[in-house]
Formats: sequence, structure tokens, C-alpha cells
Amino acid sequence: MFLRRPALDRTDVVMETRQLGRTDVHLTELGCGGSQLGGMFAPLSDEQAAAALRAASDQGVGYFDTSPFYGRGQSEHRIGRHLRDPDVAGAIVSTKVGRVLFRPPDPDGFDCPDAVDGLPFDFRFDYSYDGILRSYQDSLQRMGRRRVDILFVHDLDCVMHPSAASVEHHLAELQDGWRALDELRAAGEIRAIGVGVNVLGMIPRFLDDFDVDAFLIAMPYTLLDQEALVEELPLCVDRGVGVVIGAPFCSGILATGAVADATYGYESTPDPVRRKALAIQEVCDRHQVPMRAAALQFPLAHPSVASVIPGVVSPVQVADNIAMLHCPIPIAFWADLKDQGLLRKDAPVPE
Repeated sequence: MFLRRPALDRTDVVMETRQLGRTDVHLTELGCGGSQLGGMFAPLSDEQAAAALRAASDQGVGYFDTSPFYGRGQSEHRIGRHLRDPDVAGAIVSTKVGRVLFRPPDPDGFDCPDAVDGLPFDFRFDYSYDGILRSYQDSLQRMGRRRVDILFVHDLDCVMHPSAASVEHHLAELQDGWRALDELRAAGEIRAIGVGVNVLGMIPRFLDDFDVDAFLIAMPYTLLDQEALVEELPLCVDRGVGVVIGAPFCSGILATGAVADATYGYESTPDPVRRKALAIQEVCDRHQVPMRAAALQFPLAHPSVASVIPGVVSPVQVADNIAMLHCPIPIAFWADLKDQGLLRKDAPVPE
């Protein structure tokens, strides 16, 4: 659950902050996701990345999330450079553990498969004690920081693992690796331990086995999908565990609408999802509500959610996200979605 603190005020923009679960970390309601800063979908120059990050800070965004995986270190380098600016001192930063980057045997011939202009590093999954400490120390070097606020265990439930047996192997490995996270938290090196989740079913397992402060949920709780309300999010409320929502636009379709090339979960949109998005768009049009605004504001109504972190690549995108966050949405809009079966009846909605 969250508690509000005095708002951050940068220029003429006021950005509310929320407490992340039971921790002493307070996040701005709108954060900055770092995947696209690693060139995930399209080439992005250092200058373009710097301009987007500068615009975010200038307009009150005070939380930046990244990962070694995003651009194979590129996102961490760019966010680290930005956060070394004295004008943005005090911003909250999170990164992730679970992958260790290394020089490939043939760096000149290496082509990064998950980023258009990623750096020439390969990775291995490593959730062990030594692997987590190695990943953390490497991230500090890339970002030029003494410490970070939050470390998220990254992609342990992800489809990138070849099988369910591989997931179970890494979960067993994390039993030892969690010691490293506990030690870092106890020493004040980090302020919170989090876990990134991409599919339903993993949050109960993590809560049973580990002392988790927060979850970064990407995809299972959006305007298009609220099944996390059945078990996952009630458990977070009961345990006082905070939530950050990644991919609030579902990687594309809730920002672009159901256009021909709209993506959902970083892949082509399945027909049932497209039909639901079109139905939601009709309700948006009837109430004159941008679907982007509904997508950003909806998750923040849940009592566990502290921040939503869409990716950004330009100052224009930053300005649009902030405008959508503050766009007025009538109560009748949410009631209409529920009446049409497009939103769960028990879904909390903005007042």
C-alpha cells in the first residue's frame, strides 16, 4: 500500500509521490522505463536519449528503472550519465540482477539480437550468490553510482528460459542468491528488493519463499488484463508489498490503438486482444477520453501500485505521458467499461 508525501515540484509541474509498500522508498507516480533507452525497438542516439531523460526530470519524473539487459548495458550507461547531473540528485533508480554480461568470443561479429544498437556483450542467466553480486557491481560501474535504491530479480519467470525445468533450476539457484540481496539490503547498499514478473502464478511462489519488498509487474495488470486481481494483487495488499507497473501500454496497442501493426507483449497482437482494444477504444471515443490516459491512470488506482513506468525515447513522448496522467476522466467512463464487461467489476478505478 502507499502513502502520499509532499509532491515533487520541478518548474511548473507537480508530480505526486507514493510509498513503495512497507519500504522507505517513495516513487513518483510516473516513472521512466529504460528498455527503449537501450535501443529495444529502434536506433536511439546518446543525444536523443539524453534529451528524453532531461525532459523527464525537468517535468517532475523522479524514478528511473533500467537493467543490464536493456541494450546490453546501453540503458544503464545512459541513465547513469543522466543521474550524475547535480540537478537531478535525489532521483530514485532501480536496476536488475539475474543476467551477467560478458565479452563474446567474437565481439566484432557479434550482433545483439534484442536491441537495434545494443552494445557488443553476450549474457548468461545467473541467479547465484556470486552472480547477483557480480551483476550489481557491474551495474554500479556502468552507471557510475555508489549504490542503487532497488534491485529487481529479472525475468526468472520469462519465456526466455527454455523450459519449466529451467525456471525451477533458477528458482533453486536463487535460494542461495537471495542471501546476497539480503546482505545488500541489511548493509544499506540497496533500500528494497524486488522481483520482476511477466506471468501470473509467480507472485505467490516468491512471497512464500522470499522476503520481497516489491514486484515490477509487466503485462498481467493493465487496462486489457486484470486477472492479477484474483490472487496476486490481494496478496500484495495483505503483505504490504509494493507494486510498480511496467509496460502500461502493453508494449504498444494501448498507445497506438488497434492499428494493423500494433504490438501486444512485444509481439503481434492476437485477434481477441485486438477486438477488446477496439471495444475499449469505442468507449474512450464516446467519453472523449484518450486511451493512453486510461491506460496510464487505471493501474494507479490499485492500493499497492506506487508507480507506472512507460518507456520514453523523446521529450514529446515524455510530455504526452504527463498530459495523459493528468487528463480528466469521468467516473461514467469506468462504469461504462465495467457494464460492457471490458473491465473487471472488482477493479479499483480512479476517483
